[in-house]
Amino acid sequence: MEIYGFSFSLIELIAFGLLSLAFLYQLYFYLRYLNGVLRLRSRTNRNKISFLTEQPPVSVIICAKDEANNLRKFLPFVLQQEYPNFEVIVINDGSTDETDILLRDLGKEYSNLRTTFVPVGANNRSTKKLGLTLGIKAAKNEMLLFTDADCMPEDKMWIARMARNFTNETDFILGYGAYLQKKSFLNRLITYDTLFIALQYMGMAIARKPYMGVGRNLAYRKQTFFDHKGFASTLQLSSGDDDLMVNQASNSKNTRVEIAPDSITWSEPNKTFKDWFYQKERHLSVSSYYKASSKFRLSLEPMSRGLFYLAMILSLVVGNFIIQIATAVLFIARLTIQLAIINKSANHFGGRKYLFTMPIFDILLPLVSLYILTIGRLTSKGKTVHWK
Repeated sequence: MEIYGFSFSLIELIAFGLLSLAFLYQLYFYLRYLNGVLRLRSRTNRNKISFLTEQPPVSVIICAKDEANNLRKFLPFVLQQEYPNFEVIVINDGSTDETDILLRDLGKEYSNLRTTFVPVGANNRSTKKLGLTLGIKAAKNEMLLFTDADCMPEDKMWIARMARNFTNETDFILGYGAYLQKKSFLNRLITYDTLFIALQYMGMAIARKPYMGVGRNLAYRKQTFFDHKGFASTLQLSSGDDDLMVNQASNSKNTRVEIAPDSITWSEPNKTFKDWFYQKERHLSVSSYYKASSKFRLSLEPMSRGLFYLAMILSLVVGNFIIQIATAVLFIARLTIQLAIINKSANHFGGRKYLFTMPIFDILLPLVSLYILTIGRLTSKGKTVHWK
């Protein structure tokens, strides 16, 4: 086939056509969704976003199992927040370490600390969901803010930043839960994966298509929890106390995103590939319970990404010089957009930059998820693993 004086075979045209289609969707995905945080930052800086002027009472809820060391290290940062009216409820989920003693000692120092517990040996598939339910029922306040025992707020304005989004129509507030940065390839992989997922769920919520949040930094109303019967529909699952709650009850009007740098929380990352893989497996084990619209939307990006790389390789192998040049241009264009959006967002959140590792992670992470969702499920521990 001849086009503008150049001859192309059918396989060349098909390969480059598929590459172009994949590129166009990837372009749409990055500009529409992953760029959402940067768009929201721009609108906030121009005073286009309205926040509450008053500061409603807030109950911070933390579920902890054998987390004495983390509670000793991080809980004071939560208890010392600069906010006029808040309580911190820590649920001791059947801990066998010194958690109970530590909480008793901290309770003498901090009057805003309250505790409850899940009995040792409680017969429940997810004792974390049971613990959170107990904590929510014990909460004195309507506005609930959740984090984990191994999490540390960026600074003393964390509660204030999250709570300012509780406008009359808002039921859910999605925050960013980052991982502390270490000097290792695994840590770079974890922080990139966490940032990408956060930009995706935050960006989709900003585009009025919310589908998940993370329990490390999430807020919702007490009444919303009870209106949707809490975790009743997911008690058979060991995970999903955060993302499934948001997926089932959030909508285009009741969900807001908080992106201020002092609104984020920092957590200790996994130290081994095995632990990180296990965590990924647990998180992905509940993805099949997402709404059909969420699953469809989430599947398009990795499918178009895989198609992009496969079509790129095919175009480079079978294409003539013109096709190869055009293929290189599309690859560089996509990579440039990736680097700009992801690194600007990472900088906004106080994270590291990515350059040479980005293409590696861009290919590796979807393959890991694909393995977990297919072959890995044959021997998966994801549905029976303990919530920690």
